[in-house]
Amino acid sequence: MADIPCVGAVVFDEAGRLLLVKRANPPAKGMWSLPGGRLEVGETAEQGVVREVLEETGLVVRVEREVGTVERTAPSGDTYVIRDFLCVGVGEPVAADDAADARFVTPVELLELPTSEGLVEALTGWNLLPTDLR
Repeated sequence: MADIPCVGAVVFDEAGRLLLVKRANPPAKGMWSLPGGRLEVGETAEQGVVREVLEETGLVVRVEREVGTVERTAPSGDTYVIRDFLCVGVGEPVAADDAADARFVTPVELLELPTSEGLVEALTGWNLLPTDLR
């Protein structure tokens, strides 16, 4: 089995809402998650996360810093190694590429949505959610 390098973007708007996409394809089809995906050959993780956010939401973001890494089992049995980055962007997202929907949600709305495995736990562990939600 192989490791598959992937990236994800943690993007908050000025109101403190988190950018999420509803996945249109497996894995986690129909679930809400961070925008992101596989790295392309020759691109850095930072380049990949900027590209993925643009492809899935139409938003241009700037990478601030890496916040953490999660591993998920791919349908093939390989392992997605997902490096997540805190990013800054402006504008309203529009779903595109493999996102069925894209929007900013409040932390309370996040807890009410069907999200991909471990999303809330990872964000909480990285201290990216308000303390009153923990």
